[in-house]
Amino acid sequence: MPALVAPLMPVGCLAASVQPSLAAEGGLLLRPWLLKDAAGVVTAFQDPAIQRWHLRRADSEEEAAEWITQWQRGWRDETGVHWAVVDEHDKLLGRVSLSSLILMGGQAEISYWTAPTARGVGVCSRAVTAATDWALGEAGFHRLELGHSVTNPASCRIAKRAGFMQEGVRRAALLHADGWHDMHLHACLR
Repeated sequence: MPALVAPLMPVGCLAASVQPSLAAEGGLLLRPWLLKDAAGVVTAFQDPAIQRWHLRRADSEEEAAEWITQWQRGWRDETGVHWAVVDEHDKLLGRVSLSSLILMGGQAEISYWTAPTARGVGVCSRAVTAATDWALGEAGFHRLELGHSVTNPASCRIAKRAGFMQEGVRRAALLHADGWHDMHLHACLR
């Protein structure tokens, strides 16, 4: 059946090249994940705040290494783009990811977390801004969505600092360990 609309991002537009590292303001670097980051992922996921807002936890370096392998495969399969956020000494500070990629319409969801030791100094908003600039610029995405629980005001501030406009509330949209959460929906367009 012939398509009426050409894909905004053709298959192969990401996988044909190497996943880029992105410089962010303040000396931050978003780089592809390495297996050596597994210990840092386990440490970060011991944090109650990360566990509160995420659906999984990492109990061992082996589990974290499996995640990292999946994150690396995302670029090749064009299903996700995942970066470790590190400082100038390559210390793991957090994660920024594009997932639920729809290349046909140039759409993706952006998500993130910040290690407890890196919170409160704008690491996450700077990393999200760098990933957004790349996605809507060089990569050619049209729309990025960012969702977070309405009871997570820190994520709301990050979304606004990174230029994401709030579009509405998705009622009972995500099941967390403590029950169903209404989710703010933010978006940023090219």
